[in-house]
Order: sequence, then C-alpha cells, then structure tokens
Amino acid sequence: MSSETTVVTCGADMFADAVAGQAVGVERVDWRPPMPGTEADLAKVATDPRRPEANRRAVEAMLGVTAHLVDVAPASEVLGLEQGQFLHAGPPIEWERASGPLRGALMGGAALEGLVDDPEDAVALFESGSNVSLEPCHHRSAVGPMAGVVTPSMWMWVLEDRATGRRTYCSLNEGLGKVLRYGAYNDEVLTRLRWMGDVLGPLLQAAVRGTAEATDVTGILTQMLQMGDEAHNRNRAGTLMLLRDLSPAMVTAGSDAGFGGKDVADVLRFVGGNDHFFLNLAMPACKLALDAGRDVPGSTMVVAMARNGTDFGIQVSGTGDEWFTGPAQVAEGLFLGDYGPDDANPDIGDSAITETAGIGGFAMATAPAIVRLVGGTVPDALATTRRMHEITLAENPRWSVPVLEFQGTPTGIDVTKVCRTGILPQINTGMAGAVAGVGQVGAGLVTPPAEIFPQALAALAARV
Repeated sequence: MSSETTVVTCGADMFADAVAGQAVGVERVDWRPPMPGTEADLAKVATDPRRPEANRRAVEAMLGVTAHLVDVAPASEVLGLEQGQFLHAGPPIEWERASGPLRGALMGGAALEGLVDDPEDAVALFESGSNVSLEPCHHRSAVGPMAGVVTPSMWMWVLEDRATGRRTYCSLNEGLGKVLRYGAYNDEVLTRLRWMGDVLGPLLQAAVRGTAEATDVTGILTQMLQMGDEAHNRNRAGTLMLLRDLSPAMVTAGSDAGFGGKDVADVLRFVGGNDHFFLNLAMPACKLALDAGRDVPGSTMVVAMARNGTDFGIQVSGTGDEWFTGPAQVAEGLFLGDYGPDDANPDIGDSAITETAGIGGFAMATAPAIVRLVGGTVPDALATTRRMHEITLAENPRWSVPVLEFQGTPTGIDVTKVCRTGILPQINTGMAGAVAGVGQVGAGLVTPPAEIFPQALAALAARV
C-alpha cells in the first residue's frame, strides 16, 4: 500500500502553496461558490430534464446560420418605420430615463427627419411625447451600435439566412469621434448623415443588388478572425474584404444608377478610411445567428446582451422576449485627449451582440492589438478568451483563434454557468460622453451588472 499523501485544495492558493512547500502532493481544484441566493434556482434548473437537449438545439441552430448581405434600403422600407418613430439600442427606455448620448442621438435624429429645425428644440418634442415613440432595435430584428438610434430615412444593411429566410438589419457606420451614435448632433454630424442618405446608401444598394453573388458575411468573419480582428472594436480586415467584394459593383452598377466617378471615389474613400465600417455588418450577422437559437423551452443560453446607456439587459432563449435588466456600468480603459472617467457615460449599445455570439471581447486572443485601444495587456487578452470558455456551452468551429491552437471561440453564454462560477461576460466597448453632444471620449472593457443573471435564472426556474 502506498504511503504517499495527496491533499486536494480549493479556494485560496496560499494553503496549497504551504502544503506543496512541505513536499506533499497537491491537487488544486478551481472551485468557487455560486452567486449568493442562486443555490435553489441552480438546483432546479440544473435538474430540468429538458435543459441538455434544449441547449444542444439552441447552439446547433445558432451555429447553423450563414448570414448573406442581400440588400441596402431605408428603414422606412425594410423596418416599416414611420415619421416620429425612433429605434434605439438596448432594452426599452423612455426619454425621462434616457442617458446623455441617447438623448443627443435622438435630438440629432429628429433634426435629420425635419421634425425640428434645431436639434436643441427636440428636447420639448420628446418631453411632450406627442407624435414620437421610442422602441428597441432588437424588437424589429435590428441592432444599433452605441446609442443605436434609427430613423425612417436612415439606410440599413439587410442580412439574410438563406436556409430560413430570416432577416436582420443594421444602420450604416458613420465612423468615430463626433458622430450621432455617440450622441453628437452638430452641423458636421447632420451633413454627414444627409450625404449617407443621398449618396452612400443608394450607391451601396446599387452595388449589393448589382453583385452576382451575395457577400457571405459569416465567411468574412471567419477570415478576419484569422487576420487580427475580433469584430467589435477592431474591424480593419473585415472592412477591407467588404470593400474588395463591393468595389467593382460600385463602379459598374453605380454608373448605371446615375452616380458619377466623384461619388464612387467619395464612397470608397469614406469606407476605406473607416476601419469600423464592417462592425455594422458583424452585428446583424451575430443577431441573425442568435435569433435562430431563441424560444427553445428549457434552454439557458443568452441570446442578446444590450445597453441603452442607463440599463444593461439580457434575453435568454428559454424565457422568450423578457428582458432582465440592471444598471449599466462605466467601462475601464483608455480616454481620448483630456477626457477621464468622470466624462464617460455608462455602457451603451447593441454591439455586445458580438460577445453574445462568441467574438468581440470573447475573441480578444485573436486580436492582441486591441489592447492598445481598450487597455490591458496581451496576456490579459489571452486569459480573457480562455476564461470565457468557462461560462459558455460550446465552441464555434467556424471562428477559431490561431494563437490558441485554432480552438473555436467560446460560444453560447450559459446563465447557469455564470451564476455557478461568478464569471461575468467580458465586453470591449467604445465610451460615449455623458453629456449630449460630446461624442466619443474613449474605449475600454466592461462587464454586465451581476444581478441580471440571477434574475434570468429565477425566471428559468419558474418555468421548470
């Protein structure tokens, strides 16, 4: 009989180190208590006989989607938006609780639609609530970065899953800095938006409709993850690949549609100079995949994470369209110029749909250069991707991380795993100024408020 002793330890490493220092074998177990108050709900949901098969179905449906770019058209046409109707990022919210950047974007949107001559006059319009309405982008199969404001005249990308005919939508990307989605609304912002409506949108429509084969957005995502993008705050390779696919048709179809060489050159220059342009395709591609995994009874998979600048909300496959919300957090990261934490608004935008699908902050290991924008170190980026595997249901074989031996990205956030481990999803994000009209003030890293996952778990337990 062996006389060797092995000690199993969990918790603080100091105990394991002390035992190992006495030449005793140590088996370290990475265990932590679940989130406080979740024990009973965890037990109930974990023993739900539907859960394994439900999560398998939800993940399989999500991974089975291929998003194709099939059209570009005004929101009034593809979303049915009418004058006075505004979409916004995140869960539902009213003007009274709206954050500075969301208010700024709504004010600019009202001026763009001709509801007011001066954006400042829109405050009274929204305060009265007459002839205007606010609705989340997610409620119309759309997503919007940062404030996410969509008005009827804005042009939208249209993505489709050919197998099911399901479609999702997103506005066109304005660039960085003083832009509407960060809450800026000065003359420069409105002039750019009008040009996007008069030239950029129609020319892109002509190019997309004039391309013989629809652009495979999911395929571009696969390639760009191999090229140093993580598809949330770094989209340089994706933007260039999109430009490669659409440029020939811009020239030929654009000419047939009445656009001259200067218009084409202006569009090519605008897209080529905006490394974030592809983000607005990555987002609806992720939503298209996640929407396929919705409404599976018993599934604990998160299908949306979204922020409106005041609230952070999630939706879960097994609980339908219900939102679970808590206060949005201020990101920690790097600031532009003289801006600092006091200038930043709490987290905002639908762009966390990328993390929900397993890229963005979940794929930071594939884009170590991202730390120069959002802060942290390269080892932090690698550790983040590894850590996200602990709270997800699967790996995505299409989207792999070269530096981690081409391991698939962590995919399918599991409410039960978040509550059991206390590990929160990691999001990398831009930061908008807290005051309407300021624009972007930085970029950084943020997590959801912890309390929303026990909320979702309780709702799942009630359905068992």
